[in-house]
Amino acid sequence: MKHLHLQSLSKAIVALFLLLGAMNPVAANVILPSVFSDNMVLQQKADAPIWGKAKAGKTVTVITSWDNSKYTTTATADGSWSVKVKTPVAGFTPYTISISDGKTLKLNNILIGDVWICSGQSNMEMPLAGWGKVKNYEQEIANANYPAIRLLHVSKVTSDVPLDNAKLENGGWTPCSSASIPNFSSVAYFFGRDLLQHVNIPIGLINVAWGGTLAEAWTSKEALLTMPDYQKAIPVPSTLSTAEQEIKYKADMEAWSQKLSAADRGYKGATTLWTGSDFADADWKNMNLPGVWEENGLPNLDGIVWFRKTINIPASWEGKDLKISLAEIDDNDITYFNGEQIGATNGFNLSRVYTIPAKLVKAGSAVITVKVVDNIGGGGLYGEAKNLFVSGADEQKISLAGDWKYKVGVDLKELPAPPQNNFGNPNRPTVLFNAMIHPLIPFAMRGVIWYQGEANVEKAYQYRELFPLLITDWRKQWKNDFPFYYVQLANFMKTDDNPQESVWAELREAQLQTLNLANTGMAVTIDLGEARDIHPKNKQDVGLRLALLARANTYGEKVVSTGPEYSAYKIEGNKIRITFTQAVNGLKTTDNLALKGFVVAGLDHQFHWANATIEGNDVIVSSPDVAFPVAVRYAWGNNPVCNLYNGAGLPASPFRTDDWPGMTFLRK
Repeated sequence: MKHLHLQSLSKAIVALFLLLGAMNPVAANVILPSVFSDNMVLQQKADAPIWGKAKAGKTVTVITSWDNSKYTTTATADGSWSVKVKTPVAGFTPYTISISDGKTLKLNNILIGDVWICSGQSNMEMPLAGWGKVKNYEQEIANANYPAIRLLHVSKVTSDVPLDNAKLENGGWTPCSSASIPNFSSVAYFFGRDLLQHVNIPIGLINVAWGGTLAEAWTSKEALLTMPDYQKAIPVPSTLSTAEQEIKYKADMEAWSQKLSAADRGYKGATTLWTGSDFADADWKNMNLPGVWEENGLPNLDGIVWFRKTINIPASWEGKDLKISLAEIDDNDITYFNGEQIGATNGFNLSRVYTIPAKLVKAGSAVITVKVVDNIGGGGLYGEAKNLFVSGADEQKISLAGDWKYKVGVDLKELPAPPQNNFGNPNRPTVLFNAMIHPLIPFAMRGVIWYQGEANVEKAYQYRELFPLLITDWRKQWKNDFPFYYVQLANFMKTDDNPQESVWAELREAQLQTLNLANTGMAVTIDLGEARDIHPKNKQDVGLRLALLARANTYGEKVVSTGPEYSAYKIEGNKIRITFTQAVNGLKTTDNLALKGFVVAGLDHQFHWANATIEGNDVIVSSPDVAFPVAVRYAWGNNPVCNLYNGAGLPASPFRTDDWPGMTFLRK
């Protein structure tokens, strides 16, 4: 027991040092921000800032071992001090930095190379192991012995005001190894590994990502105040303590939940009205499941929808436990069998498998009712058809795919906005910039890679302004027009049988338009996604395509870094000619199959699948259903089937020739 007590005490002491940012707990009075530690990478060929705290008026001396230069400054009245040290060209020799105010603090095993900030939401956060488990993750982890790659993992924290120090995982910078890589960003790692192998310099990777987060949360207050949509949305620091904020939020949420229940037409008081086997649902509409309801008759609905399906229970199942599988549901559900609740789950990406207890199982007609609550984005039973079934112990199955009856219980537009849990809630403007980005400024770095946008798809037109604003904001904060390379959203969800509008396509278009900003690059991943998983497992190729952008544009390597890019179109009778740039070694399709993914519309704005053929660097598009074509779209959908590449094997970005207002045109 004594040993356990001492172990706990040691952990508490270590945690205190980390909180204070004292990365090297020696006798010096100097305190460095957490971004400085042993094993760090310092940006090559730079005037690299080093800063910290000391006693007011103290002389602080910084000595760099690569050239034995000495830099001296005096701590200001509030104890702040900073210097800029000249760094040499990148190399694999480890160095030290000594910092003294009379007592010396030394940073050891420092490499000089290039530092990249790796930010965004869950597809950037997605670790090799943990919840991510990327393709071949066990082998990738076993092979991750790259001591010249150094990792810094910023913890997930929010703040209403800019912070000076970042909370970190693992205590600071760590060399890349099988032990340190499993919970690190897989995209960042594969990007850094490719750079190390081709550019042959040390690489520092700063992982600063948080799943499900909005771009506005990563943008500064000063920048957002220039955008009319956000001028009234900036968080005001609370005067309440953390405990008081939590108590208030719980009370407000309880009151709002009561309003939601009262508004739900599927209830009368606490009694459900629509779950019984004898309830008359003849006037309910039909919906084919699986599928999100936005694509099946309920566009732009957030709220509660009730689904009912009648099945026939065989006599051999009577009095026995049954299994019901409802695949995945977005967001939350409560499931009933003949009026009795049998299960409930919160979470849009979780499989629903419940037990129907034997006492409820009678031969003959039975009714399954599912109440689905969707707070934002797509809603409904969206998993694979094969995972919608009821089964018995004899492994016989009754498929639940197909027509279900449905009725809207409540549209959230009928209610006031739900309360926000401001403490710890990452989806508020500025709070992630304040807590996770601001503490890194002005640490010298080479550039940024970014994978985000899924959280902003419902306001894709707004993202046309917001995303370039974020990039410009970060460059202004660092006083550096660094390269900013980002990932265009991958394909996801059901493939459309017919041409459709798509908020995901509109977000990809906003990302495509951001290439108009100087020194940016976009990795197209329209071929790397998965229909049933918003977090595709192939992160190796994502990292590779980001690295190609850096190798070509930052490091000057003669490599092809982008796929075909739409340039212009010309109407030629009943056909449209699309011209592409970046058609290196010619346009092609995968496996030399016919071109797929093109649609064409006439003056009625109705799109039809098109015939498309390659002529040099052009694609000729037409349809027998469109006599006079005026617009072409390519790969325009949530999960389009498309196959246009250049000779380097890189895919073309989705695009359209028209500018007709989309689904998110008026959303703010």
